[in-house]
Amino acid sequence: MSTLYMVFGLVVALGVLVTFHEFGHFWVARRCGVKVLRFSVGFGTPLVRWHDRQGTEFVIAAIPLGGYVKMLDEREGDVPSEQLAQAFNRKSVRQRIAIVAAGPIANFLLALVFFWVLAMLGSQQVRPLIGAVEAGSLAAEAGLLAGQEIMAVDGEPTTGWAAVNLQLVRRLGESGKVDLQVRESGSSTESSHQVVLRDWLKGVEEPDPIAALGIRPWRPAVPAVLAELDPQGPAQAAGLQIGDRLLALDNLALDDWQQLVDRVRQRPAERVVVSVERAGQRFEVSLTLAARGEGKARTGYLG
Repeated sequence: MSTLYMVFGLVVALGVLVTFHEFGHFWVARRCGVKVLRFSVGFGTPLVRWHDRQGTEFVIAAIPLGGYVKMLDEREGDVPSEQLAQAFNRKSVRQRIAIVAAGPIANFLLALVFFWVLAMLGSQQVRPLIGAVEAGSLAAEAGLLAGQEIMAVDGEPTTGWAAVNLQLVRRLGESGKVDLQVRESGSSTESSHQVVLRDWLKGVEEPDPIAALGIRPWRPAVPAVLAELDPQGPAQAAGLQIGDRLLALDNLALDDWQQLVDRVRQRPAERVVVSVERAGQRFEVSLTLAARGEGKARTGYLG
């Protein structure tokens, strides 16, 4: 199904781009007095066609992989003497350049419109609220606490975790201090905290700056209810089903989905007992977690 969506999206995107591109040629050609014979979106067998009052044929064809604007031109056939002034090849060099360039310019203007619309709509981001601070971490040493909101990193405002991550990435491999401006939980009071770095994450191939500071972002609590299963994963093999709610792992209660993820990742290839609720009935399932990755990157996988 996802492949069908991708194909459909590709066809729609190509259709929009081609239509605007060819309309650029068409519009400027008309303004320059060139007779347009055909405006086609797509190639091959015409599916829909109609004519306007100026005799231009508009076509939507079967193969949506391009399009074209056909203009009156002596190089492509005989042109009646009374229409010679409307032929493309009879226009000045400037006019011909304008007609040819109008297609790419139309696409460029379309891109500007799309970016403007996106800017007007804005975007939703998760506020950079600290959910937890690991004991003994750099964040803990700097005095950061759960519930605080990161307002700025090194003086740069941060409206979401992506902005926090971007500012921290700029300090990779450095030694020195990172200044974090935070808002205290439940108030408008802000305070400054300095995190001391020493060759921070130098040489790490896939650094995670936020986690490396010992900060876990706040996330809304999501119940550990299964919405999808890996057909080759341990959960499927053990008989778990979509809609099952996982209540505990080895008798440790699961308050939300993130707890399940964290505990599973810490136990690659280990045998665990999962407490499950299904249709109001509670029971336990014993299974062996799979393992992914190697060395320090080795993690457990439930599927």
